[in-house]
Amino acid sequence: MQNFKIYNNNRMAKQFAFIALTLLAGITTSEALAQNNLNGTSNFVTTAVPFLRISPDARAGAMGDASIAVSPDPNAQYWDIAKLPFADKNYGFSMTYTPWLKDLVPDIFLAYLAGYAKFGENGDKVISASMRYFSLGNISYTDGLGNPIGTGMPREYSFDAGYSQKLSEFFSAGLALRYIHSAIASGVSYVPNGGDYRPGNAFAADLGFYYTKKHEITDDKSRTFNFGAVASNIGSKISYNSTRKDFIPMNLGVGIAYTSQWDAYNKITFALDLNKLLVPVLNYAGSDTSVTVVNGIISSFKTGDQIKEIDASLGGEYWYQNTIAFRAGYFYEDKSNGDRQYITCGLGVRYNIFLLNASYLIPEGAGTNRNPLSNTLRFSLIFEFNKFEKAPSTPDDAKE
Repeated sequence: MQNFKIYNNNRMAKQFAFIALTLLAGITTSEALAQNNLNGTSNFVTTAVPFLRISPDARAGAMGDASIAVSPDPNAQYWDIAKLPFADKNYGFSMTYTPWLKDLVPDIFLAYLAGYAKFGENGDKVISASMRYFSLGNISYTDGLGNPIGTGMPREYSFDAGYSQKLSEFFSAGLALRYIHSAIASGVSYVPNGGDYRPGNAFAADLGFYYTKKHEITDDKSRTFNFGAVASNIGSKISYNSTRKDFIPMNLGVGIAYTSQWDAYNKITFALDLNKLLVPVLNYAGSDTSVTVVNGIISSFKTGDQIKEIDASLGGEYWYQNTIAFRAGYFYEDKSNGDRQYITCGLGVRYNIFLLNASYLIPEGAGTNRNPLSNTLRFSLIFEFNKFEKAPSTPDDAKE
């Protein structure tokens, strides 16, 4: 796979995009990474299908990707499915569009759809679903000698469905099951060096818990504390050939959020998320892809520097009259674990049952250290309501 080349009108941009894809997919040779470790630069936690860890939510994207414990909306399906029983409305749907490598390539994007519906006597049970689609545009492949070996549209997608329920007045739990498909070299007629490339498939699950407690001070003044914990993408490995299987981005996340309602018009939320991949660190000898998923999760707590493997997201959100929101955040990842560090901002506007969120990642870094979302606007459109209303079919119906 590493011998592929890409040529088109935007040659350098597509080459960079495919190199990024190769690195993200975790199919870069372990020897190259091992050499980097021998040079003492860093350790690596590599996985396949990393699009599963790209934030698909403009609200969280404006808050430094902190969203495990903030108030629920339809995108809780991604962050912590257990939040949904505490949603204010009975039904909700969300659509998000995220450009990827926008400064280099115009046709790479992540699209996300999510929705939920409450049921039960008190609406304390929820069914939900979501779909992620990651497209890498049109790519022409050549071998190491420049001979064409095909054209295609590399793409990855996942679909999940879940169930969540209140277990008490303050506590809830949820489970989601996920199917993952990854065709990162779609259209290749053959693989150099006799490889046997094929699209990868995997299955995974999310298990989440959520606690919320609101303290009423006056009719218009309150304080709310939320806590969330979620194990996500816990599932099978994925394979692109008959000889190697790679871990998917299994992750453990915890989050806290504190909301202060000052009066009838103003409230502010502060949130902190901590995330750690449950995948073994790639050491100087390369990762042992033969270990089981369970052993891999256990090994993730034994290899590498545990503190440096934790990513931190800090975000804030201010609402005025529950109509307009201003958000900002900061994301931190240790230099030895990827070195992603960036500031985000954004806003939200609510009208009736509609909520439009937008986020912007402030440009930073250069070259390979430049974040793929730098200088990018993301948008989410959310619909939340309490019931489906049937339009009157006759004048008499309208009068009733």
